[in-house]
Amino acid sequence: MSGALIRANALTKHYPLAKQGLLEKRQVLRAVDGVSFAIQEGEIFGLVGESGCGKSTTGQLLVQLVKQTQGELYFQGRPLGGLSAGEMKSLRRDVQIVFQDPYSSLNPKKTIGWTLEEPLIIHRIGDKMTRRRIVAETLEQVGLDPGYASRYPHELSGGQRQRVGIAAALVLSPKFIVIDEAVSALDVSVQSQILNLLKELQMKRGLTYLFISHDLNVVEYISDRVGVMYLGKMVEIFEVGREGAEPLHPYTKALFSAIPDVKMRKERVTLQGEVPSPIDPPSGCAFHPRCPLATDRCRSVAPELKRVGPGHEISCHLYEKEANGTT
Repeated sequence: MSGALIRANALTKHYPLAKQGLLEKRQVLRAVDGVSFAIQEGEIFGLVGESGCGKSTTGQLLVQLVKQTQGELYFQGRPLGGLSAGEMKSLRRDVQIVFQDPYSSLNPKKTIGWTLEEPLIIHRIGDKMTRRRIVAETLEQVGLDPGYASRYPHELSGGQRQRVGIAAALVLSPKFIVIDEAVSALDVSVQSQILNLLKELQMKRGLTYLFISHDLNVVEYISDRVGVMYLGKMVEIFEVGREGAEPLHPYTKALFSAIPDVKMRKERVTLQGEVPSPIDPPSGCAFHPRCPLATDRCRSVAPELKRVGPGHEISCHLYEKEANGTT
C-alpha cells in the first residue's frame, strides 16, 4: 500500500426535514455526522454498524452519488468539492459502486451486454468491436460466459446478477469501488463465491474497496481494516489479524460478542435500549444511553477519534489515557 487513495475529513451529510407546522423549527436528520478516516491504496476497508448508522450514506459520499453537507473529501490528494461536469465524468471512471440489489440497478428491458457497453460508449472508449471485446473479457473475469451478454436480468439467478453488477463496476477499470451490502441477500454458498471473487479481482487489478456490511464475519474475512459506525459517527478503526489487536469500544465489543465464531469474541455483551434517533441524537457520546460503562463525562462531552495503538483509533473517554500516551 502506497498511501491514502481516499481521505475523509469531518465528512457530514445532514438531510433537512419538512416542517410539520409554520411555527415548528425545521429538524435535521444527521445521517453522517463528521466522520474522518483514510483508505489506503490497495486496501479493503470494511465498514460495519447497525442499520441506520450511516454506513451506506458514507459510501455514497465517497463516490459522490450524494454531496456532503460539510467536511472535506479527497481522492488521490485532489479535493472532490465543487467539481465541474467534465471533472465529475472523469471521476466516474475511477470510482464505482456495487449495490445490494443488483436487479434494481439493471435495466430489465436491456441485455447484459448493453448494460456493460453503455458506460464505455459514454466515456468514448474504443470502437464497437473493442467495446464488445472488453464486455466479453469483463464477464469472464467475474466468472460468467461471454454468451451472457445476450441475456436479460430476469434470466439470471441472484448470484449471477450480482456478478453482472460487479462487472458493471469493473468495465471502466476503476481504482476504487464501494461494495454496499453486495452479498447480504445471497445464500451462504453464493456469498462465499462472491467474496472470493472480490478478493481475487482486488489482487489481480490492484483495486481498493470500501466494503460495507452488517455481517461481522464477512467483514472480518475480507477486510484489512474495519471501521465501526454508530449513529453517524466513526467510533473505532482497527486492523484485522494484527496480533493483540481487538475491539476496545464498548459498542464494538457488543457487536462482535453477538456473532458466533468470531475470534475476537471474549464474552457476550448485551446492549440495552434502542438506537437513538439521528434527528435528535444524545448529548456527549452518542452511545452513552446504551453503554454499561458510561460516566458523567460521557453524557456531556463528545469524545474524539484518537489513536491508541498501531493501526487502532477509538472514540471513547475510557481510553483517553492510552490515546494521550501514544506517539
